[in-house]
Amino acid sequence: MGELWTNYVFFMACCSGLGFGSPNRCDEVRKVFQLRQIGPNQLLPLSPRPGSDLQVCVTKNLTCCTKKMEEKYQVAARRDIQNLVQTSSSSLKFLISRNVAAFQETFEVLMRQAENRTNAVFQESYRNMADQAVGPVRELFTDISLFLLGSELNIDDLVQRFFDALFPLVYNHLINPGLSNLSPGYAECVRSSSRDVRPFGGAPSLLADQIARSGVSGKLLLQALHLGIEVINTTDHLQLSRECRRALLKMHYCPHCQGLTQSKPCMGYCLNVMRGCLASMAEIDTHWREFVRSLEGLSARMHGPQDLEQVLLGVHTLLHDAVGHAQKNGPRLSAQVHKLCGPPSRKPAQSVRIQHSSNSRESIPLNALVRVSGDSLAVRRRDFLNSLRLYRTLYGGLADQLCVSELASGDGLSCWNGTYIVKSYTLRVVGNGIKAQSANPEVKVKGADPVINQIIDKLKHINQLLQGKSIPKLGSLDQIETGSGDAEGRYSGECDDEDGCGGSGGGEVRRKVSRVSKFSPDVTGDHKHHHHHHHYPPAEDSEMDGRSRSLGLTGAIWVLILPCLHMLMAL
Repeated sequence: MGELWTNYVFFMACCSGLGFGSPNRCDEVRKVFQLRQIGPNQLLPLSPRPGSDLQVCVTKNLTCCTKKMEEKYQVAARRDIQNLVQTSSSSLKFLISRNVAAFQETFEVLMRQAENRTNAVFQESYRNMADQAVGPVRELFTDISLFLLGSELNIDDLVQRFFDALFPLVYNHLINPGLSNLSPGYAECVRSSSRDVRPFGGAPSLLADQIARSGVSGKLLLQALHLGIEVINTTDHLQLSRECRRALLKMHYCPHCQGLTQSKPCMGYCLNVMRGCLASMAEIDTHWREFVRSLEGLSARMHGPQDLEQVLLGVHTLLHDAVGHAQKNGPRLSAQVHKLCGPPSRKPAQSVRIQHSSNSRESIPLNALVRVSGDSLAVRRRDFLNSLRLYRTLYGGLADQLCVSELASGDGLSCWNGTYIVKSYTLRVVGNGIKAQSANPEVKVKGADPVINQIIDKLKHINQLLQGKSIPKLGSLDQIETGSGDAEGRYSGECDDEDGCGGSGGGEVRRKVSRVSKFSPDVTGDHKHHHHHHHYPPAEDSEMDGRSRSLGLTGAIWVLILPCLHMLMAL
């Protein structure tokens, strides 16, 4: 009898919480409606009314909602969830965006350092031609920079073009010097002969190979980060299905119609709704985890010949040796050029100008070119990946995170189960991912979102490139053809005025979530778990025990309560 009396008192407290006994019974609902800017106050009834016209927030009792309010609440519920999703990924998006800019800036700094080192070496070792070499050197590093940032340039061609431009300068000043410069026509012939006489030995091929190896890795890193931002932008603006929007309305705002403006959904109820709404997003989990691992693998391989920083800052040594090779083989080269172009033809002597290094852009002395290790690519990559690793479970656990940290009621507190205020939720709690939603009692999920399927295809492709399983194109990832990734991925969902269309298909989430834990990226690496005593396994693992965990109202209690209900309805 004591248990019955406790349940009766609990129910009466809930009844009094409706606020329907006060003279202005919908005042609290009006305040919240206005505070959250859900819609104009004129939509609210002055007093509770029958809710026969409501479609989602259906109740046999009087209600503070109208059909127009219900529509506004549905829009607000969708907006609230989209804002939460965007907030959850905002720090990740900032991390990637900031590092894209940082890597690009580091590339540019490295280019300037490499260019200055090369000019400084030429000034120190080959002063006569150094000033005229500034232009070709600048063009070489500009082309390399454009290649790294995504331009479709052929590395062999741009490197050979540089050495072709360098040969007339080496010939004129080091191999066959004269009182005046070569005539334009003869200089062009010398330039054209470069590929035949091979004045620089294997240096052009070696440099092209080094830039290609290290440059493709650096370029791929940037492309992958841009795709990471695209994934976040896609999930931030995910179109919620009609079934999902109705479930969100029921979870978030239907309690308001009964005057329960402070109530929160039960944990299990929230998990079912959010795992259903974000089922397509959870399909990204496997591929996003692989994306993070693949970036780590690429970074680990970026050393030696694939270390862009090492290659760029070693270009000056390779070019110094290449010019030295040509100078050493001067007699042979002079004879070959004479055979191809005839005797040297020079400008008139009066056209000779004495050029000083001050006429060219200032070059930094070699001893002043100290590398700042704190800004090196390797250090930046390491720091970035250490931070990115904290987000590897973002998509697999997003629904759980939102319920635990933002939406659901805490332990031991009464909560909303979609119909009443109860002590706990008694229905089965399903797992994450499309496959698990077939048993979802709250949201009907008809298939994977085709937009999510496209982004998964892009992730699969970039993961193959990052792992070295596919040869990257010179172009950007924008050229990757995408599709649903499923031959049966035809549309089978619903559309309405505010809805996107859902597709069918989708993969299977292999990871099993065995508990609900709040995760948040922690720069210290210390993950603090809240509500860790909750245990909501996926659908395929277990089923919530529905016995006597709700109010447990028996027929005897209803005998006591019915008069209360009649009295409330008569007020």
